[in-house]
Amino acid sequence: MTTGATLSATSTSPTARQVWTRTRGIVLAVVLILVAAVAMAAVRSQTRHGELDPRSADPYGSRAVAELLADRGVSTRVVTSLDAARAAAGPDTTLLVAVPDLLTHRQQSRLHSATTASGGRTVLVAAGSWSVERLAPGVIADPATSNGTTLAPDCTLPEARRAGSADTGGIRYTTTRLDADSCYPSERLATLLRVPATGKSGDTVILGAPDILYNKRLDKQGNASLALQLLGSRPHLVWYLPSLSDTMATDGERKSILDLLPSGWLWGTLQLFIAAALAAFWRARRFGPLVPEKLPVAIRASESVEGRARLYRKADARDRAAAALRSTTRTRLAPLVGVPVAQAHSPEALLPALSAHLHGGGQTLDSLLFGPPPGDDAALIALTDQLDALEREVRRP
Repeated sequence: MTTGATLSATSTSPTARQVWTRTRGIVLAVVLILVAAVAMAAVRSQTRHGELDPRSADPYGSRAVAELLADRGVSTRVVTSLDAARAAAGPDTTLLVAVPDLLTHRQQSRLHSATTASGGRTVLVAAGSWSVERLAPGVIADPATSNGTTLAPDCTLPEARRAGSADTGGIRYTTTRLDADSCYPSERLATLLRVPATGKSGDTVILGAPDILYNKRLDKQGNASLALQLLGSRPHLVWYLPSLSDTMATDGERKSILDLLPSGWLWGTLQLFIAAALAAFWRARRFGPLVPEKLPVAIRASESVEGRARLYRKADARDRAAAALRSTTRTRLAPLVGVPVAQAHSPEALLPALSAHLHGGGQTLDSLLFGPPPGDDAALIALTDQLDALEREVRRP
């Protein structure tokens, strides 16, 4: 009964309370992450129906722009195929490409060849690095987007100066063309760029963000004025909404999964990886030798000896028990007879010194200190008594 009580009292198995105390921080963090994910999903659950569609009256549609252009005598026609967009390009037409990054490189090259020779205006909305370098050679999209949305024109382009501040922002652009108009700069990079066609009357306008075309933002700042001037310079407006059902989209080069991901997601993943590495480094439990820790309970030396003796007896390990007793005795006797501890287990060094100290008995000392293991428990007990007697005799003044 006493042994069972002692084992129960000194058990190191963690209790339910200890497990909860250790893991409640992780559980709380997981719960907070789940709540944040649900909240973000709820906020973003409103699908942008008809985004940049001139037929849509939804907040992110562009029907208001089309109706205002119609009042000014500008007709708007929606196309969803590359062939229709190329065929519609002309000197009296403004071709708006709603999502240029959805086009493959082959589609972009064919569209650029058609618009370059048309003499009309091409408007690219939020063209990223995937598309802008083919649809507007000489223009480079900056990986970092603009911090703000309402910007001042800060250029000589008449349309921008008349419109004033507008919600441009978004992607920023640089160009090597000296005749380009760089407007609405954010950190010295343009968010609206106009590039004249070489030797022709046409041009290409690149918008960093589609905000000025949305129904819900058309009445903000100078958005309406800027949108009407950019899209109403020709009597006809062709609104190209790239579609995945376009047969041209299945030909030629295709985008990889990394090309379809926005640059912000890639940078965010890299930051999360660095944060995880730093957290792992911070939480690592060992950098060098182990640190000694205090035992949860104090164990008496007598209890430890008794417990080890019981283990030896249970395993019938009389040889190991006798070896441990003889080794300890030799270690204690060596300094008493002038033998270094390092040579205490060498018969050639220890036995002559002991014989000289005791004046004889070398053969008995050899079998006592370096002899074979005892054959039974009685012999082991006798060996223990003889070793104790030998040590007392050596210590006797």
